[in-house]
Amino acid sequence: MQSFSQRKGLKPVSEIIQADSMNSDLRNSIWNALDVALWSTTGFLWKQYGVPGMEPLSRALWFNHFKKPLDSRPDSKQRVLAALRKYFFECEWFEAYDFLEFILKFYEHSNSRLIDFVNGILERELSAYRFVSGHLSDITDAQELAMLNDALLDSRFAGTTAHLQRGFELYADRERPDYRNSIKESISAVESMARIVAESPKATLADALKAIEKRGALHPALKDGFVKLYGYTSDEGGIRHAMLDEPNLTQSDARYFLLSCTSFINYLKAQLV
Repeated sequence: MQSFSQRKGLKPVSEIIQADSMNSDLRNSIWNALDVALWSTTGFLWKQYGVPGMEPLSRALWFNHFKKPLDSRPDSKQRVLAALRKYFFECEWFEAYDFLEFILKFYEHSNSRLIDFVNGILERELSAYRFVSGHLSDITDAQELAMLNDALLDSRFAGTTAHLQRGFELYADRERPDYRNSIKESISAVESMARIVAESPKATLADALKAIEKRGALHPALKDGFVKLYGYTSDEGGIRHAMLDEPNLTQSDARYFLLSCTSFINYLKAQLV
C-alpha cells in the first residue's frame, strides 16, 4: 500500500514512479533478480570443467564498463561478486542503471529470459525505465511526471483531484495494483472537470463535452475521442464495454489513461481562464 506521504501528495510523483531515483526496494529487487538469474546459477561462479560464467562477464565489465586494468580484478570469482555487490549498493542510482544496462546488453542474445525477468521487476517497483532494443529506455518522461504531479496537488477542483489521486493510488499500489479501477477513476476525473467547465453538475461526460463544444471551446475531434474513451469504461445501464472485462489490463493501460486524462483535464482547466 502507498505510504501516508504518497496518498497525501507530499511525496513527488517522480519519487513514486522512480524516474530520477532508486529506492531500496527497487535496488534490492534488481540485485535479487541478477542473483536468481545469474550469480546463483550452476556454473556461474565455479565450474569443474570449462570457464565459469563470471569470467567473461567480469572481463567485459572491467574492460568496457569500469575501464580498469583486468589484473585489478579480485583473485576469486566469489570476491569478484563481492566487489560487484559493494559497487552496486554504493553507487548512484544512474550508475546502478548503467551497470544493469551493461549486463542486460551482455546477455541480450543469449539470455532473453533475464531481460523479461528484470523488466518485470522494473514494472513491479514502478521504475520509469524498461530494457527495450538494447537500451534502458524512459517509459514516462519528465514533463509527463511534472504534469501529473501538479494535477495531483491542485486544490482548486477537489472532486477532480480526488478522482485523480485515487486513480494514481490504485495504479501505484505495489502490493495490489487495481488497473481496472484506476482507469475508471481517471475517466471519472475528466467527467468531474468537464461538468465544472460545462456548468452542469449532473451531466454525463458525453453531455458535458457536447455543451463545451457548442460554446466553441472544444474541437469536435477531441470531444469525440474522449467520448469513445468514456464508452470503453462506462457501465451505465448495465452495459459494460469489453475493455473493462479484459482479465489482463496492464500497468501500461492504466498509465496511458492516467496521463491522457490528466492532459485533457489540464486542457479543460485552461477553458476557465
